[in-house]
Amino acid sequence: MRAAMYFGNQNVEVIDVPDPTPAAGQAKIKVSFNGICGSDLHEYYTGPVYIPSEAHPLTGQKAPLILGHEFSGVITELGDGVDAFEVGDRVAVEPLYYCGECSRCTAGHYNTCSQIGFHGLMADGGMAEYTVVPVGMLHKLPDDFPLDLGALVEPMAVAYHAARLGDLSPGDTAIVFGAGPIGIGVWFALRGMGIDDVIVVEPSNERRDAIRNLGAHVLDPSSEDLIAVVTERTKGRGADAVFDAAGVPAAVAAGLSCLAGRSPFVSVALYEKPIETPLINLILGESRIQGSMGYTSTDFEAVIELMAKGHYDTTGWVTTVPLTDVVDEGFDALRDGRKMKILVDPTL
Repeated sequence: MRAAMYFGNQNVEVIDVPDPTPAAGQAKIKVSFNGICGSDLHEYYTGPVYIPSEAHPLTGQKAPLILGHEFSGVITELGDGVDAFEVGDRVAVEPLYYCGECSRCTAGHYNTCSQIGFHGLMADGGMAEYTVVPVGMLHKLPDDFPLDLGALVEPMAVAYHAARLGDLSPGDTAIVFGAGPIGIGVWFALRGMGIDDVIVVEPSNERRDAIRNLGAHVLDPSSEDLIAVVTERTKGRGADAVFDAAGVPAAVAAGLSCLAGRSPFVSVALYEKPIETPLINLILGESRIQGSMGYTSTDFEAVIELMAKGHYDTTGWVTTVPLTDVVDEGFDALRDGRKMKILVDPTL
């Protein structure tokens, strides 16, 4: 089969490798679509970051390995002892490996496991024609569920998990910094939770247009006064939650300046460099910075349910490319800003 193999910094090749075979408790998936994540870009251009050079404690794998942790597909083969799924089932994959024994896991927060691993970063992933995963990672999709949408369940679950951490109620005001895929996902999640008053802050014309066409209220920070807008909309209270999906210093500073007292600034961004935090804003308002890591099965199921109801719209921000073009039309196109979200089709 063909697979996008990561060998190191700016070294990904589509090569032929043997088909995987499922062991007991595993399923073989014919991959339909695999999304390129921001973490994949970091690995390609500045990595290895998370891809291990020594055997990972949970997977036993290290580079070189097959990329891809945002994917959907169809079960083609099952290992021994699997009775909860059948060949032909459509599935989305929750690609987490966790120990189940550390204090975080035993407290129920397996998404923050001290040894956490990701299929496609710490084990051969889904940017290939086939992959094998433990059945505990599988989420069954309805028979008529579009499989391109199924590949977006994982990143949208990242966004949904962050939205839940905002502790918002209908009638509250939220601000989302960044209209990339995760920022768009946070907006979709908040709307699905009944939060209608959401301001999206995005400096890119293309990204503003994309999310505005989906129905969002979007603001250009280079030409509009965010603090004045928030002050007027909230009658001076400030935003009840701020979500940073941009990962730049300006978003952190502006977001904390707009935050209501005793409210969360939820960080769901990747920060390439250390960022100074104006703690005085947190102290005076007794507010907090809340990290958001990954997702749980609850987030996956919530996103699948909303998707099945037609809540998510991919118009204007999702593009599909062949596996053979994963570098030029995938990684390079995302880095250069030519595309927003890319799904890789391993059959092409």
